[in-house]
Amino acid sequence: MTKELITFKKEPDKDEDLLKLLNPTVKKWFTSKFKSFAPPQKYAVQEIHSRQNVLVSAPTGSGKTLTSFLSILNELVDLAEKNLLENKIYAVYISPLKALNRDIHKNLVEPLQEIEKVAGKELPIRVAVRTGDTTQAERALMLKKVPHILITTPESVALLLSSVKFRENLKNVDWIIVDEVHALAENKRGTHLSLSLERLQRLNPGICRVGLSATVAPIEEIAKFLVGNNRTCKIIDIQFIKQLDLQVISPLPDLIDMNFTNLNKETYNLLDKLIQEHKTTLIFTNTRAGTERVVHHLKTKFPHKYKKIEEGPPVKVESLIGAHHGSLSKEHRFEIEDALRKGKLKAVVCSTSLELGIDIGYIDLVVCLGSPKSIARLKQRTGRSGHQLHAVTKGRIIVLDRDDLVECSVMLKDAVEHKIDKVHIPKNCLDVLSQHIFGIALEEVIDVDELYKVVTQSYSYKDLSHADFMNVIKYLSGEFSSLEDRYVYAKIWFNDNKIGKRGKMARVIYMTNSGTIPDESSVKVRIGEVGIGTIEEEFLEKLKRGDIFVLGGNTYEFLFSRGTVAQVRSAEGKRPTVPSWFSEMLPLSFDLALDIQRFRMLMTQKIRNYSKEEVIDFINKYLYVDKNAAEAIYNYFKEQNDFLEIPHAKKILIENYQDEKGKKYVIFHTLYGRRVNDVLSRALAYVIGLTQHRDVEISFNDNGFYLSYEKNVNVIKAFNSIKSKDLRKILELSIEKSEILKRRFRHCALRSMMILREYKGIRKHVGRQQVSSMILMNAVRRISNDFIILKEARREIMEDLMDIGSAMYIIEEKEKGNIEIKEANTLIPSPFAFNLIVQGYSDVLKMEDRIEFLKRMHKLVLAKIGSKK
Repeated sequence: MTKELITFKKEPDKDEDLLKLLNPTVKKWFTSKFKSFAPPQKYAVQEIHSRQNVLVSAPTGSGKTLTSFLSILNELVDLAEKNLLENKIYAVYISPLKALNRDIHKNLVEPLQEIEKVAGKELPIRVAVRTGDTTQAERALMLKKVPHILITTPESVALLLSSVKFRENLKNVDWIIVDEVHALAENKRGTHLSLSLERLQRLNPGICRVGLSATVAPIEEIAKFLVGNNRTCKIIDIQFIKQLDLQVISPLPDLIDMNFTNLNKETYNLLDKLIQEHKTTLIFTNTRAGTERVVHHLKTKFPHKYKKIEEGPPVKVESLIGAHHGSLSKEHRFEIEDALRKGKLKAVVCSTSLELGIDIGYIDLVVCLGSPKSIARLKQRTGRSGHQLHAVTKGRIIVLDRDDLVECSVMLKDAVEHKIDKVHIPKNCLDVLSQHIFGIALEEVIDVDELYKVVTQSYSYKDLSHADFMNVIKYLSGEFSSLEDRYVYAKIWFNDNKIGKRGKMARVIYMTNSGTIPDESSVKVRIGEVGIGTIEEEFLEKLKRGDIFVLGGNTYEFLFSRGTVAQVRSAEGKRPTVPSWFSEMLPLSFDLALDIQRFRMLMTQKIRNYSKEEVIDFINKYLYVDKNAAEAIYNYFKEQNDFLEIPHAKKILIENYQDEKGKKYVIFHTLYGRRVNDVLSRALAYVIGLTQHRDVEISFNDNGFYLSYEKNVNVIKAFNSIKSKDLRKILELSIEKSEILKRRFRHCALRSMMILREYKGIRKHVGRQQVSSMILMNAVRRISNDFIILKEARREIMEDLMDIGSAMYIIEEKEKGNIEIKEANTLIPSPFAFNLIVQGYSDVLKMEDRIEFLKRMHKLVLAKIGSKK
């Protein structure tokens, strides 16, 4: 039945048929501006015109925005010319970015002005933007003159649904457009929106939903997320219309036998060369600090190339390069975006902030400095170049080490062959559900059974158990009176199987506390009362007692935190276990990890059975890389094979190694991405602590994890004792006293309004929120260890932040005998283990020393291989 609901539109409509749909004025405007309909328009305009739910998946710059609005503008112009335009909202356009809303306003208002010129008169079609930045005066004006097209964000939609004055205007909406739907689906902002869409549909059952998405998989899942349960949706998938010019490049032919000065110099020379060869270049780094560093280095190394001097008076010096990331002010970001659009900048360096489709004008080249970590992200980033339909998408990935080289080469192969990693959609988020039920109760008295039907119409809640649903109702209606001691009061009444709003302050509480994005702040690090510095809250989340990290050039051991203060003690001379950049790094996708594992398996067979020339020829053809890259990949795999053996899709290699100080390491070559390795390493450390009463240090990255210890530990025995059916419970127990649970419980408590960030005009800062949440956590544990908000915090950590599902799959495969476990002892780590081992050194060693350390390790490996021959 589901297959019939979600269908693919295979054939485009004819241009002449589409032109017949258009009002004469719109038709005249369209034909004067465009030669023909763009591919997405050929498939979707007719469907949107006839109120069919559609999901349009097409590359950036392929005309998606006009595709979604053409039918709507056509209808509004037609009504305006016939004086039939009502004072109502016809279409709501929802986007994840406030900046995008600014953009769409520009992209809608300009076509309307052009259509008015063709019509020879002013058309009373109103377009308005409503976000958190909208002023009170603008909001008041919207109530008098209702916008015909409302541009907004997921958070504002929920508030408008509970706004006494505005809600009436949403009762007759014909179209809902959700832009960048793939970016919303994978987090709680999307979950929040999915319930708002169900509430909108309840106001008008005939509403048409239009989704616009970049490359995404599985696309059917996104379609179901867009339209909800048991509704039809036509998928328009035209991903393959743009030509790709993608390459993996390296500043040096040898990525191991090199020195830092040379690597640094050649990396910036390469970046500068690429920038100078193109009109406009967009460079993606993976961290905000990296963004600032690249801009600074380019300006310093090439001072004359990145300055534009206009003779005065006064003499004006304009920079031709800029930085763009989330920590910069809104004004600065807008300035950079406008300068890009006007062609005033030669290059912009950003972290992830320009991944989504803000119109930033024409970009010739996109450079990714380091791996984007997923095929979808690579396509999204490179898709910013050639922002016209028939332009070539031009992207270059610069790799700086051998793991990156292999990862990016496989990623590029997948991108060229149109493979894509699967998106993760959070399911049954009980905190977001609490917030919406509270919002619904403000508007009406509703039967609980009907409410359950509305909620489970959302794809994100299709499997919600009735018991969990009722527990949310019980929490909101104040059934747990002991929570009143902690200032958690009933927000709704529940009687005679119905719910409704409770208390005079209910609406104010809801309006000032709704949303899903938690307040974040920096955390003060102290030894007793002495301040050391600050760390990001996201970094604190990753810490557990005994972890060692670097701050201000010194090493400290983490003890505990309270509110926004972390207590530490000096750990002089000890190696860090958590690198400072850890919280900022993007995780490798599980699907891409499996593809790299499959490539490793092919390489094992090739290296053992064919000559060097034949293997290099295979790498060339299989990965679309140049001769230099193919040679570097061959050498890397050959060294691993000759030194030990190659771990791959069917084999987990466990390497026992002891460092020069006598510290023992057990290295697990589990290339499954950091989200899976987080699960496996935590579970293993917990089992060792429980069964062998030993504390072990853990460190992990995308390619594997290691445990290190001083007293004897039987790691293999512990690993083999972990069964797939017990893994969830083990992980649950391992996070029970962790920082991450404390923080995530606060986020969930805020979303469910157990903790109010604002009450009676007073805002509670993050430190107070955290202290309240720790006291509250103890209170809810006394009620039940499965209390809904605690249950949701655990689910969020295990399913959204980590990847318990894929980790269970790996353990199941091991149990079935599909994955072999191979153990080996080494005196020096194998080549595939270098980056994992050096991770602990990366904060205490300068970059140049780190490269020297890797070089020394490499020489030792080569000497060992040589002695074997």
